Amino acid sequence: MARIEVPRHDSVKMYRIRKTLDELSRKSGHGTELITVYIPKNKQLHEVISALREEQGTASNIKSDVTRTHVVDSLGKVIQRLRLHKRTPERGLVIFCGALPPDGGGPLGSETVQAYEIDPPKDLRTYLYRCDDHFHVDLLKDMLKDDNLVGFLALDSKDAGWGLLHGDRLEVLSETGSGVAGKHRQGGQSAKRFQKLREQELTHYFNRVAETTREYFVDIYPIKGLIVSGPGPTKEEFVNGGYLEYRLQRMVLATLDTSYAGAEGVREALGRAGDALSDFRMVEERDAVAALFREVNSHSGKGAYGLAEVMGLLRGSVVETLLVTDRLDTHRAVAKCRKCGAEAEEHVRGPDLMRRRAEMARECGSCGSGDVGVTTQDIVDYASLVAAKVGARVEVVSGAAEHGAMLASLGGVGAILRYNPGHAGR
Repeated sequence: MARIEVPRHDSVKMYRIRKTLDELSRKSGHGTELITVYIPKNKQLHEVISALREEQGTASNIKSDVTRTHVVDSLGKVIQRLRLHKRTPERGLVIFCGALPPDGGGPLGSETVQAYEIDPPKDLRTYLYRCDDHFHVDLLKDMLKDDNLVGFLALDSKDAGWGLLHGDRLEVLSETGSGVAGKHRQGGQSAKRFQKLREQELTHYFNRVAETTREYFVDIYPIKGLIVSGPGPTKEEFVNGGYLEYRLQRMVLATLDTSYAGAEGVREALGRAGDALSDFRMVEERDAVAALFREVNSHSGKGAYGLAEVMGLLRGSVVETLLVTDRLDTHRAVAKCRKCGAEAEEHVRGPDLMRRRAEMARECGSCGSGDVGVTTQDIVDYASLVAAKVGARVEVVSGAAEHGAMLASLGGVGAILRYNPGHAGR
């Protein structure tokens, strides 16, 4: 059988890139003063620096004093960033830079120049420089899409169904009936004639299935592998009978026994395709969430969930694998009194962050001082830093998938523990 080799997925890195791009896509400048620079893997940095210096010279002709200052300063900051690199990074480099207003907005002139540097998840082959009223993030967003597509075909002599696994989502494409007569002949027909007619119908059905499979998985979706499943021997007859287009024939990863064909068979096949799809991200996520639920449901003491409890266990070096949904949208807010040094920590949902941050900064809960500083950090970023210190693994699970919804039912955060903390010290 064929096998797909896919590099291990760094879910935290992908989460950070996706989150940053979502943030950048919402930002806009007062004029065409936001800088986007894509530097491909083999391009020399000194060439890029020279080009940006020329752009600085051109920007000096901008009539608006504010826009001119912002563009020149932003280009200067990008050049400074590039000088920190001895050579172009292995996959290339992307920098977004511009004069942005403070959180919550502000009047003209309140902007500060901010730079965002991103290591692309795949080899970057396109050079791009843009000075616009928005950042150009689409090229990076396209890189985040999983291009390792797997097709699913679930068939028996009555039904056939097609599905597509892309990234963290299984999509059922369509299903059809065969029109093939059952094995029991009608009255008045000889057994031989009935058998011959049924074989002709089955051959026509197989050719029809093969043509639809080619249209889906060669013409429309260029898959990297194909899973064929179904009850009984029909699937083997189809695969071994030479019906599949030759390119698809070479892509068959596995032929699986399932209880159903059609759309239901496609969904069932995904659950049975773990070995063939062991390198695929969706299967990694599903297996990790399933392992968490096994620990929770068995009451072994090695499964925990809920943000406050899990974060406490993580800091205590008890967590082996931390699971968090990418739809959590929660921040760690820490208020520290500059007078007495007292600290208070809260976990705050994204929509409430600005309001709660302002409330925490008003007064120290210990001494009543109004001199309180508040810092915030995305909870996944904070958790990954703690996890690195204690040797725990972090998996960011897609909230769009079924197993992501299962994790969301536990509050969006769960952990598989190294040991049952209730038995520690016994």
